[in-house]
Amino acid sequence: MNYHLRTMNSKFPKIILASKSPRRQELLRQMDVDFSIVLKEVDESYPEHLLPEEVAVYIAEKKAKAYDGSLTDEAVLTADTIVCIDGLILGKPENSAHAIEMLKRLSGRVHKVVTGVCILYKHEYNLFHDVSEVFFRKLTDEEITTYVEKYQPMDKAGSYGIQEWVGITAIQRIEGSYTNVVGLPTEKVYQQLLRLKSLS
Repeated sequence: MNYHLRTMNSKFPKIILASKSPRRQELLRQMDVDFSIVLKEVDESYPEHLLPEEVAVYIAEKKAKAYDGSLTDEAVLTADTIVCIDGLILGKPENSAHAIEMLKRLSGRVHKVVTGVCILYKHEYNLFHDVSEVFFRKLTDEEITTYVEKYQPMDKAGSYGIQEWVGITAIQRIEGSYTNVVGLPTEKVYQQLLRLKSLS
């Protein structure tokens, strides 16, 4: 079975993953997609009038633009994941106090996780996104503080990782894609890669 997948996926364009996220890297490995990692610093600011879904796609496209002009036959994959609640976008926390504040806001409530993706191939920007709803149980102040101290979720939107303690013990259910909450909507990414495969 694995041999068949490798044979099928080997015809994908060469993939450059423009992300230092170990979670996105692991998801691509689990998809049996070969890729290399090339990182560039990109300003992730965005216009304030954009909706959350538009913000995630805007930043993903912005990241991809940094690679346009330097590609030959490769495809570059960029992504941006945001958490939003009450119309407020929760990015990565600035410090532990900020992380605790975010988790208290999410505690006992439902929030959305949006991942915007851009696959740049042959100067074509393939843009898409996915949205998942995440239901949190009520967390105690002690649970929140302990989680932040133990896991240091400073590199995660909304101050939590679904694959960590919160995901195992505090998330009641998810409506939508689980991998989207991790950081990459793999089903949609795979379908786009299949489409690019037909063009290569």
